[in-house]
Amino acid sequence: MTMSKKFKHKKSLGQNFLKNDDVINRIIEESQVEGQVVLEVGPGNGVLTEALAHSAKSVIAIELDDRLIPILEEKFANSDNVNIIKGDILHMNVEELISTEVPDGKYKVVANIPYYITAPIIRLFLELSQKPSEIILMVQKEVAERLTAFPGDMSILAVSAQYYADVEYLFTVPKEDFEPVPQVDSAIIKLKVKSQKLKVEEIKDFFRIVKIGFSAKRKTLANNLANGLQRDKKEIEKILVAQGFASSVRAQELSVNDWKNIMHTLVQRDDVIF
Repeated sequence: MTMSKKFKHKKSLGQNFLKNDDVINRIIEESQVEGQVVLEVGPGNGVLTEALAHSAKSVIAIELDDRLIPILEEKFANSDNVNIIKGDILHMNVEELISTEVPDGKYKVVANIPYYITAPIIRLFLELSQKPSEIILMVQKEVAERLTAFPGDMSILAVSAQYYADVEYLFTVPKEDFEPVPQVDSAIIKLKVKSQKLKVEEIKDFFRIVKIGFSAKRKTLANNLANGLQRDKKEIEKILVAQGFASSVRAQELSVNDWKNIMHTLVQRDDVIF
């Protein structure tokens, strides 16, 4: 299904609508939304929304483009389990939305989002007090590869996502499966949110250390931590070596657990101020 020829896609909103039914069916299969509450960001022409509604308990579809709202409302006028909401997900009170629409806090996020808001969307849902159990996203293929990276190729984006969730690259979607055709291929990823209780201060400490560690890509981790924390480089190197790393290790070589161990070591030291 494609939009009417009269509908002009907005480049500023990153609108590229999926038109391959096989891809849509596979997203539904991978999402496992049977009997679930689903929050969909950017339903567009409602093709994925319709497929979700066939399996899900309910679909809360949030659309920014006011031109699409009447199209969606007409399409789902007779669907009792689809709720179309006009709004910008990045400027809404999502905590309030979840508490109102999903009282038990159990839901999944499924979305084909504009690629320029990929990182903010992921950060938004992973930092909520009521996190989804899973997030299934269509993203740029290159970003999917970054999010699912292993130590050696890690980035702040990968560390951030993998801190909160197990991230899986599901499958590639060729650019020809969209209307209009974008410049790059896409991919479907799944973030299975970890059931862990994290203290606010621990989260702040963790991401402060990670941000400092990645602050200068060409420098060693010891250099970045020493400069960022205003501590002696030799001391930092001793900490890294004690944890099994070479003194010349770089930020991209560490796993999430490595960062946690380093953070706990630094925080426990009396001479480190946070």
